[in-house]
Amino acid sequence: MATGVTRSQRFVLALVCAVAVSTIYAIQPVLAAAGTGLGVARESLGGLVAAGQVGYFAGLILLVPLGDVVNRRWLITVHLVLTAAGAAAAAAAPNGAVAVTGLAVAGLFAVVVQVTVAYVAAVSAPSERGRNIGAVTSGVVIGILGVRVLAGVLGDTVGWRAVYALLAVLCVTLALIVRATLGPDRPASGARYAQVLASMRRLARTDRLFLSRGLIAFFLFASFGTLWSGLALPLGTDPWNLGTTQIGLFAVAGLAGALGAARAGRWADAGHAQAITGSALVALTASWLLIARIETTLWLLAIGIVVLDFAVQAVHVGSQHLLTTAHPHRASSVIGAYMAFYSLGSALGAITTTWAYSTWGWPASCWAGAAYSLCALVVWGLAQVTGITRRNAADSPGARAECRDTAGLPC
Repeated sequence: MATGVTRSQRFVLALVCAVAVSTIYAIQPVLAAAGTGLGVARESLGGLVAAGQVGYFAGLILLVPLGDVVNRRWLITVHLVLTAAGAAAAAAAPNGAVAVTGLAVAGLFAVVVQVTVAYVAAVSAPSERGRNIGAVTSGVVIGILGVRVLAGVLGDTVGWRAVYALLAVLCVTLALIVRATLGPDRPASGARYAQVLASMRRLARTDRLFLSRGLIAFFLFASFGTLWSGLALPLGTDPWNLGTTQIGLFAVAGLAGALGAARAGRWADAGHAQAITGSALVALTASWLLIARIETTLWLLAIGIVVLDFAVQAVHVGSQHLLTTAHPHRASSVIGAYMAFYSLGSALGAITTTWAYSTWGWPASCWAGAAYSLCALVVWGLAQVTGITRRNAADSPGARAECRDTAGLPC
């Protein structure tokens, strides 16, 4: 039953998302220093970045569905403690193998982010669901971008290990706060874990709303990853030659855009999620025209970053609002499956931008980022033309009956 979320609870849950997701991305700004300290060869540094992403993808498939089976408050608490254990292992790692293991464990349990979103969706009143999701998921973008600034500063002053030591302490602290301040949330479906996994497979095959929003997320975060995984490359060379801390400060522009999009949840509550998606994807594509001007001015780059992160967050919030509203009794598994598209898209963007930059330079990376956003816009347009809406894709009587008949899960 929806009991509502207080302002202080929204703040705590946004912090949970920010800190947990930071454990995946904190290694990027300090990668070279970490590699030197751990004795990892330059050509093998990608393993440190990939470890968290691989763990995160596994957690989306295997752990997030537990939120539809057990008390989500308990699950959030346990996942935070285990994320802290992984971060602490990375901070104390004597070599690359231990660091990779710690980063993979941290990434595996960092899917507490999706359990948190599902918790918020479940306990929010329908009229406030989008607003609360928007406020809490703003913590995700704050974590992804803010940790670049934090890691850059700590890496240049104290050392890269301090980043993960701090994140471990914050995770444990938040686990205690969550336990003390949140009310229990017992899933209403009464489903078993195997049933939830089966429903995820069927969802990917048959639910057109989920497929369209998943594909949009795939291309959306491929575009996002193209920027943030490759931005340090041109900024660290001529004509700018910026240091780690200076490069990290560009994340502040991204934070401004992401926080500005927090209102997207209110727009979704008002029934405008589909329209906001189309407008935001147009803005996302246009932002690359500004980002591509990096060789002549950094002001246009900063403006482009604000627009890009605003658009990404607006679309992301709208998608989660639509999916959790369409599937209120299995929000965890739906969000977990949806975020698998996000994870794969982010990885694709990271691979694309490094390859394109090393081959043809920054303009090629920008063309790739714009192409991904255009693909997302095309998927959205086709969904509008074919009439894929929340009502006819997931709330239809046939869809509900199918869920009950095959897995015992109401849609």
